[in-house]
Amino acid sequence: MKQFIENGKAILGIEFGSTRIKAVLIDDNGTVLAVGGYDWENSLKNGIWTYSMDEIYAGLKGSYASLKEDVKEQYGITLKRLKAIGISGMMHGYLPFDSKGELLADFRTWRNTITAQAAERLTKEFNFNIPQRWSIAHLYQAILNGEEHVKDIAYFTTLAGFIHTLLTGEKVLGIGEASGMFPMNGNGYDEAMLTKFDDLLEGRFPWKIREILPKVLVAGDSAGVLTAEGARLLDEEGDLEAGIPMCPPEGDAGTGMVATNSVRVRTGNVSAGTSVFAMIVLEKALKELHEEIDMVTTPDGAPVAMVHCNNCTSDINAWVNLFKEVAVLSGSDMGMGDLFTALFRKSAEADADCGNLLSYNYFSGEHITGFDEGRPLFVKNPDSNFSLANFMRVQLFTCFGALKTGLKILDDEAVSVDKILGHGGFFKTPVIGQSVLAAVMNAPVSVMETAGEGGAWGIAVLAAFAVNKQEGEAFPDYLDNKIFASQKMTTLEPDKAIVDSFNSFMERYTKGLSIERAAVEM
Repeated sequence: MKQFIENGKAILGIEFGSTRIKAVLIDDNGTVLAVGGYDWENSLKNGIWTYSMDEIYAGLKGSYASLKEDVKEQYGITLKRLKAIGISGMMHGYLPFDSKGELLADFRTWRNTITAQAAERLTKEFNFNIPQRWSIAHLYQAILNGEEHVKDIAYFTTLAGFIHTLLTGEKVLGIGEASGMFPMNGNGYDEAMLTKFDDLLEGRFPWKIREILPKVLVAGDSAGVLTAEGARLLDEEGDLEAGIPMCPPEGDAGTGMVATNSVRVRTGNVSAGTSVFAMIVLEKALKELHEEIDMVTTPDGAPVAMVHCNNCTSDINAWVNLFKEVAVLSGSDMGMGDLFTALFRKSAEADADCGNLLSYNYFSGEHITGFDEGRPLFVKNPDSNFSLANFMRVQLFTCFGALKTGLKILDDEAVSVDKILGHGGFFKTPVIGQSVLAAVMNAPVSVMETAGEGGAWGIAVLAAFAVNKQEGEAFPDYLDNKIFASQKMTTLEPDKAIVDSFNSFMERYTKGLSIERAAVEM
């Protein structure tokens, strides 16, 4: 393998997640050769969830430096050449630039719920659900707000698109990521809706919407090459060679579908990390417009119903950090990974009713349940059985409370799914997270051995497809035959006891939303 990497045959994927930027190096079969990472966290600035440009640059360089060091430690070589690179990031959001490439407004991430007016108006005009976090909603809200920067926009994009442009100079997006900016029709933006949007603006700006959106590409398309400037930006030590082919940048939703081999019709996956979302590849269109359901696409353009919730593991992370402080006080040197594992496993000892405890993990608003803001909240009755096992089970259950609310809509639409796969940090502890999701879905859930690598691995696979595909080879076939043929996978059937326990929790969750609302309104 040392010679394989030295000869420039390895493929790199980097994904900008909400709390961690991951870098993964793979071979042509998807085997992980090395990993790197960089921790970061969004901040609330003037009421907007954002990351600064300095943080973005530092994260890009830091994640690659970490991967490069791992290669050095494992193989005793300096990483200089690569076969292909892929960039992924948090889907949606808003990064507007002027003609000189200068950022005109602070990066507005998917986590913001500040575009209700725009989202409602566009949904009505398009007769197509436009969620608050979509890029076009952010742009239109900036217009409605009368923000000065709008007139100077030369193009706007997502985080993955911005990083890709830094590295290649190309203003492009993969179709899955682009479908979270503006509605799609076939393999491009919906022309009728583009015209409707321009009509709304009544010629007030020197640009048309078609002119400032990134070009749409599909899986397997060429998306440019790493420039000399991009190579120096990625590798500050100057060892990385330019000219490396790059695949279309994709969002974390699309890379999650790839990481779980969920790009065929009637397959689905649930990504659980800082946010949680379910992606179901549809065999037919939904009967009605549902504001709780996003319509996006797979990286090769198939229609997908997406149930997206802003909040998942942030509150668990906060509690585990608190427990870590207690552990340190007691003299324990248990690492965070072991602490997470121990606490997740403890949840298996919970009572059937979880001690009648209740928790809301709303660090930010949650559209599906009607919240523009969130307040992390834990509630117990005087007679609740306040044990560690019950507490942890409730923390795991509440990660999927809002998601379950949205999934009921797809049940009513009679959407059929043959298999569900889970991925993301929630599933790193074997069995526990998987059994919870099986209870939520009330269906078998599979987790692959690559679940913990998530989207960074998924975008690396997309990069591999771009340079390795055969003439006429379909992306789902490539995944089945080249990547997942030998992948190990574990499947759990739903445990009736956990299903009943979760359903009992959901009754409390739904009734208790008034408590969360009161906390927000304080």
